[in-house]
Amino acid sequence: MTSTDSAAQTPAKAPAKDPWDLPDVSGLVVGVLGGTGPQGKGLAYRLARAGQKVIIGSRAAERAQAAAEELGHGVEGADNAETARRSDIVIVAVPWDGHGKTLESLREELAGKLVVDCVNPLGFDKKGAYALKPEEGSAAEQAAALLPDSRVAAAFHHLSAVLLQDPEIAEIDTDVMVLGEERADVEIVQALAGRIPGMRGVFAGRLRNAHQVESLVANLISVNRRYKAHAGLRVTDV
Repeated sequence: MTSTDSAAQTPAKAPAKDPWDLPDVSGLVVGVLGGTGPQGKGLAYRLARAGQKVIIGSRAAERAQAAAEELGHGVEGADNAETARRSDIVIVAVPWDGHGKTLESLREELAGKLVVDCVNPLGFDKKGAYALKPEEGSAAEQAAALLPDSRVAAAFHHLSAVLLQDPEIAEIDTDVMVLGEERADVEIVQALAGRIPGMRGVFAGRLRNAHQVESLVANLISVNRRYKAHAGLRVTDV
């Protein structure tokens, strides 16, 4: 066999996928658990303002519906279980102290869903904010352990609730670190982040790396206090 024949029998290597070739997520329904809190409410507002269908969830449906009316842009409110059932993607923005109990109670409703955890386990004392380390390693890993039939990713940790909720601000100048086990799921979350003007989703590793991403919020709180700011993050050279 000649070298030419050998080369002809070798299958051509597929070109590398462009990491910025992201899916169209405009038709997906996004549910936000904890959607009446500052972070969840801000994310719901920004996504709905960008044209995404959004449902915010709360333990009390009436509270969620009142918050949805306040947000406008077609946002709906429901209890957490209904929000989970009706959504394609579910963002978890509940307080850390209720994180495990909330997810455990919604295991059935969240089965088969893409769950995006943005919870930051933090403690506070007279010295300021500090990171907590859950037994599972991170809030995202706790979610993955509690939701074996869901696909869990982590994102939206470093966003200022004040900026998200301010209707006078047209763009949110920040990157979103996205972590997950499956590339397709990560790219969906990246694309969702990119729906918000000024925002970009950047792959930042697997869920085992979520702890340091969640923990960085303690540093940002210190930045904000010192400089009277609402700091975000930008990843350079990407």
